[in-house]
Amino acid sequence: MQKYKVCWLSAGISSFVAGYLEKDVDEWIYIDIADQHPDSLRFIHDVEKIIGKKVTILKSSEFDCVEDVARKFRFINSKQGAPCTGMLKKAVRKKWENEHLQYQLTYVWGMDSNEKHRARQMVQNFPEFKHKFPLIREKMSKQDCHAFADRLGIKRPVMYDMGYNNNNCIGCVKGGMGYWNKIRKDFPEVFAARAKLERDIGHSCINGVFLDELDPNRGRMSDEIMQDCGIMCYLAFNESERNNKNGKERIDSKSEKQTV
Repeated sequence: MQKYKVCWLSAGISSFVAGYLEKDVDEWIYIDIADQHPDSLRFIHDVEKIIGKKVTILKSSEFDCVEDVARKFRFINSKQGAPCTGMLKKAVRKKWENEHLQYQLTYVWGMDSNEKHRARQMVQNFPEFKHKFPLIREKMSKQDCHAFADRLGIKRPVMYDMGYNNNNCIGCVKGGMGYWNKIRKDFPEVFAARAKLERDIGHSCINGVFLDELDPNRGRMSDEIMQDCGIMCYLAFNESERNNKNGKERIDSKSEKQTV
């Protein structure tokens, strides 16, 4: 099989630096979602100038945005993951993979030196692919990546400069109280739309608290952990699906034994 190396860009700094360090990347891919800050595409086009290649931009043909998915499934988020991850990211990636079965695929990921455990998860969960972790190899942290990108002369996505730890969708459903209170100030129209969505479908982004009831003084973003909405969300979603499947198989097996 022909070897083919791919860097999946999340419109974040780490995935870009990882691909840049790996150098011999055959294809760079970015999955676009309407909820991303418009500056994300500016960043992607700046990446193209640095690497001297066009970035392949993929998009779901079924759903345009997070709200489309939430209304379709009448569900927003849980500890097991968010349906927007599966529909807007996983399904799009899977479609691309099915169209490239003739290749032996190697994926380049932006896990940094503090995320070795997640790299191990990646290898365990996706053994059908080969994986490269340039940031771990070079012992680089997220802060190192931002400094490296700055030296290359590429302007990072504006969400970082606004004080967000990643460049997820504006109004990421996996955010905590501090995150949502910052969204309330920076993007009041997005906050209002998500609050209405919660009431319309009867589910909240934050467990036990609807956005229209959230105390504006609750939460601190510095105490909250939210992953880049890229492969780690995809990995968590995949792990949840696998656990649910295994749980069902155990129940079915137990039922068969009881029947016998």
